[in-house]
Amino acid sequence: MTHDDAATILVVEDDDVTRSFLADNLAADGYDPLVADCAADGLRLLERKFPDLALVDLGLPDASGFELLRRVRDADGVASRIDPAMPLVVVSGRCGELDRIRGFERGADDYVCKPFSYPELRGRIAALLRRADRRPASGRLRVGELELDPLSRDVRVCGERLALSQKEFALLRTLAAEPTRVFTKDELLRTIWGFRARGTTRTLDSHACRLRHKLGAHGHRFVVNVWGVGYRLVDGPGGT
Repeated sequence: MTHDDAATILVVEDDDVTRSFLADNLAADGYDPLVADCAADGLRLLERKFPDLALVDLGLPDASGFELLRRVRDADGVASRIDPAMPLVVVSGRCGELDRIRGFERGADDYVCKPFSYPELRGRIAALLRRADRRPASGRLRVGELELDPLSRDVRVCGERLALSQKEFALLRTLAAEPTRVFTKDELLRTIWGFRARGTTRTLDSHACRLRHKLGAHGHRFVVNVWGVGYRLVDGPGGT
């Protein structure tokens, strides 16, 4: 999470005047604004640019802003690039009590009614970013010669970048969070694939085998199979 004087703020707003007004004023206040005029573009920017906070209108041309809020909050933070804990502010002309309640139920951290006071909105943004700065960091992880960035999905071993599939990366990220802990097969299948029961699937084993092969190009031993239980990233500190 960047410091709030350089934070990236996504504005999802279909009204040209409001969108430009917010982008211009946010930029003048030292923020880095991103703009989208529909929910689909907003989601694409969330997945590719990793903003620190989003301002979301409800009356979007392709979907309700409620749906965008739900998509963010339902993101698993593992296979998805979207941070499910990112601050979300609804900025809408729909100011009835039911709309406000639905906004908070869908995951909004704040709800600002149009017409709004920009100085007040700026204060609310700063307060949410200060609070977000105190969340546990989800920055780069390093285990021995292995480095991975959960947001950009950049994975390197000995400085060499590796190309991983979405599920391979999700498996690696999960294991790297606690590299010496044994994750059971049921736990990994539930977290990454959403399986309720293991059954006879070989999905996890085949992905783990491919991931081990990619990570082991320099002779490193990552992705350890604990027979009959599951997997861990390394046998001990260092990953060599």
